[in-house]
Amino acid sequence: MRVLITRPEREATALATALIERGHVPVIAPLFRLEILRPPSEFFVALASCQAVLLTSANGARALAEASEQRGKPIIAVGDTTASTAEGLGFAAVTSAAGDGAALAAEVRRSLDPTKGSLVHVSGDDVALDLTQTLAPHGFEVLRFALYDARAESTLPESARAALAARALDAATFFSPRAATTFAKLVGDAGLAGSLRGVTAIGISPAALAPLAALPFKANIAAERPTRQAVLDQIDRLAEAGVQVAPMMGAPTMSDTPSPAPDSPSPAVPPPVSPPPVSPPQVTVRRGLGVFGAFITGIVAAVIVLAGAMISLPFWPEEIRMMWRGQGVAAAPTPAINLQAVRADAAAAANTSVEVARRDLGARIDDLEKRVRALSATAAEAPRSVATDDANKRRLEQEMRLLADAEAARKRAEGELKAIAEARRAVESATPPAPASPDSDKDIAALRLEIATLRAALQTLDQAMTGQKDETARQREQAKTLAEAVDKARTEASAVGAGEKKALGAARASAVVGVAARLSSAIESGLPFAQELGLLAPFTQGDAKLGEITAALQPFAQAGVPSRASLAASFPAVAKAALADDLADDSFGERVLGKIKSIVSLRRVGADVPGDAVDAKLARAEAALDAGDVAKAVDLVKSLPPQTSKATATWLARAEAHLAAKRAVDQLAGYAVTLLGAAR
Repeated sequence: MRVLITRPEREATALATALIERGHVPVIAPLFRLEILRPPSEFFVALASCQAVLLTSANGARALAEASEQRGKPIIAVGDTTASTAEGLGFAAVTSAAGDGAALAAEVRRSLDPTKGSLVHVSGDDVALDLTQTLAPHGFEVLRFALYDARAESTLPESARAALAARALDAATFFSPRAATTFAKLVGDAGLAGSLRGVTAIGISPAALAPLAALPFKANIAAERPTRQAVLDQIDRLAEAGVQVAPMMGAPTMSDTPSPAPDSPSPAVPPPVSPPPVSPPQVTVRRGLGVFGAFITGIVAAVIVLAGAMISLPFWPEEIRMMWRGQGVAAAPTPAINLQAVRADAAAAANTSVEVARRDLGARIDDLEKRVRALSATAAEAPRSVATDDANKRRLEQEMRLLADAEAARKRAEGELKAIAEARRAVESATPPAPASPDSDKDIAALRLEIATLRAALQTLDQAMTGQKDETARQREQAKTLAEAVDKARTEASAVGAGEKKALGAARASAVVGVAARLSSAIESGLPFAQELGLLAPFTQGDAKLGEITAALQPFAQAGVPSRASLAASFPAVAKAALADDLADDSFGERVLGKIKSIVSLRRVGADVPGDAVDAKLARAEAALDAGDVAKAVDLVKSLPPQTSKATATWLARAEAHLAAKRAVDQLAGYAVTLLGAAR
């Protein structure tokens, strides 16, 4: 089916891709232009203090991502599409209500506590359901911020205009009452309302179809549920079984396209009724025969004239009837030619040829006109949807084959005409001259007039065939032009796709660099970094390197690791205990000396203390810590004698945890820089 899509460009492209995968042909005609608005200053205060964010459209998720870099707030989305969009933008805690605005409000009441803080609703300038009023009776404070606006187009998009003018659409989709209202106005302004008689309107809900009641659609069908998937399923059922009007039930809908403003009057929705079962009518599109109609009409006229001559044969003078039957008036013998049989055979052949040519060429030319016009309508959208290029190419090849078939049928029709002309000449040559008489002269004059009429009809047919040849050449040229346009669009789309891929790669690498900086700061401060590590979750899918780094940091995320400053501050006590353990042995005097050393200790300090004695290594380790070289300090402490391990074990474990986290963050930063260089 050929389906008109009226959603904003980003959503329309995604819907067109889904339709193509299901075997349909999308015609993209956005009725709105999306504009991201600057958030007010109070938005950031509300976002920081709220307990969750409510999203009623995928555009709301994009506007929230543009307005703030915060990704840790819980998100409650109206449906699966909005939830998937939010997750793709990096939001970590996303819940889908899997329905409409009422389902979203129910999910809020079920999962949130009104005493734990306010809610922020990110929406467009117009909303279909005011969550502030809906949730207020339940104790929730909802602060709504309009961070985007969908500006309606002032004229009908050219792709929709061309498709409607060519009567090449089978269905049109509407995802909000505002989209339906805008479409009704623009179609009326363009004077194309009459072109909707063969089109079925498919709405995401009965409310989305209500503004279309005055338009002459073939049928208005509402999806079973207010979701994009339900609309796609309805299109599939329509393609398989034909159009069947579904009952209308009024219900608010929330979608990616805003609905009419609250103060605008909304049309009344009729109560649900149960229509009688009807057999689903098939979607058909009728066309005129155009130039080829003259060709068929001429053939039919010739057959009618010939049939009239045969019917009036009993009323002719006896002499003329004898000549028609091949019997001469004079005694002279005449050739035994059964002219009546010849005429009957010629008439039968003409009837058969006309019927075959009319059915064959009529169907082919009609389908050809429909396909070419539909292709013209969708060619304008080729740069917007790269996925349709292959389908357009295949359709162009089919059109070329249809043109070839039409040319072959035309040649067959010319052969049939030549056979009719030869039969007519045989009849004329077989008619002997009759004796001159007033009555016979009149009859012969009448026959000559009929023959002249037949010749004029043949000339008309010749002219029609010439026009058909010109039309075929024009259509071939048009198909060639369309093929060149599709190739050009594919080249441009490939270039745009490569640029977008680089931009996405650069943005992803920049985000990873930012996360690495935040992790490094947390490690240097000795703070937990579970929230910062969670920001990497959206980027680890399909990236084994990022997954490995995240796994290495995960054991330390909740509690954090000791900072370098805390390790340096605790080292003097560790060094004092290690030096005391080194001096103690089994003799009484040494044990007494060790106890004294554990209370009062004098040891050398500084990075230039020579030797391998315990106090020399401890001095150099402390100097390395002060200089920021934790790894060198760890190596020096590990090289101390075994009797000092009891005093240094705890400090070594803390220092090695610091080093492991630091190495993982350094790897993350290096990998992010590599990604950034590859993207540029």
